[in-house]
Amino acid sequence: MADLNGGIIGVDNPTATQAARTSTFNSSGTFTAQAASTKADILIIAGGGGGGGTLGGGGGAGGYREISDHPIPASGVPVTIGAGGTGATSGTRGADGNNTVFGASSPLTSTAGGGGGRANNPDPAGTSKSGRSGGSGGGGYFNAGGGAGNTPPTSPPQGNAGGAGATAAGVPGEEDSGGGGGASAAGADGSAGGGGNGGAGSPSTISGSDVTRGGGGGGGGFAPLTQSSGGAGGGGAGGAGPTGTGVAGTANTGGGGGGASYNFPEKYGGDGGSGVVIVRENAVTTASGMWSMDAVYENVKAGTWV
Repeated sequence: MADLNGGIIGVDNPTATQAARTSTFNSSGTFTAQAASTKADILIIAGGGGGGGTLGGGGGAGGYREISDHPIPASGVPVTIGAGGTGATSGTRGADGNNTVFGASSPLTSTAGGGGGRANNPDPAGTSKSGRSGGSGGGGYFNAGGGAGNTPPTSPPQGNAGGAGATAAGVPGEEDSGGGGGASAAGADGSAGGGGNGGAGSPSTISGSDVTRGGGGGGGGFAPLTQSSGGAGGGGAGGAGPTGTGVAGTANTGGGGGGASYNFPEKYGGDGGSGVVIVRENAVTTASGMWSMDAVYENVKAGTWV
């Protein structure tokens, strides 16, 4: 029947509220949305690149993409988490990481971080000196550039370039390498003071707290006791101390692996960190039955009905 305000009054007016939910994938699996969810915020980070061998560049962070209000289907969505690239086990370039993918028919893909450069002896053409390109690029070795970031391009960008190796004109034996690029900053160039620091990652509150992920790996330095820093957000530091081995990127942050420092025998770069997918479904309130016009107006105004 009609009420005095001209609305319709139902016998029963139940309200159902679907709670917010955050799903974190540290390994591959399937995401299934809650019944009332049609959109979600999604963070997708690829695996970071491995650091270069002795005197090598830092690995680039895995591509970093955070997308708001992305449509999600009612059916299950496949999630593929990219592994980090292997750090170089000799005087070679670090391996690229692996892509992280959300979806199948129209997937969202974050591109793997590029491996850090290192001169492979013998290497007359210097083909392994430059850092590899990727979501973020790996750092370059002695006189070579870092790899490009945001490759292939996305908007907004998913990463930054790696730093270049030091030119070190007039400095005997100076061969410091660049740091890997990070989600929010490029890797630093190598210099006479040591390997370049890795580029910083990006902060996100999608998991409920403020967490920084996607840091680039630090570049390897000529002096074994000189250690570069990994980028904030899981990037591994460059090698230092008696071992000279690069530090691995942190798992499930997409951090790049650190490049190895100068030491004998050959030293190894750190492995890149694996990627992650985080999906946040916001709370949803639905209503059924018949309601007064006043109730409809107030709930629509408050944004509590969809």
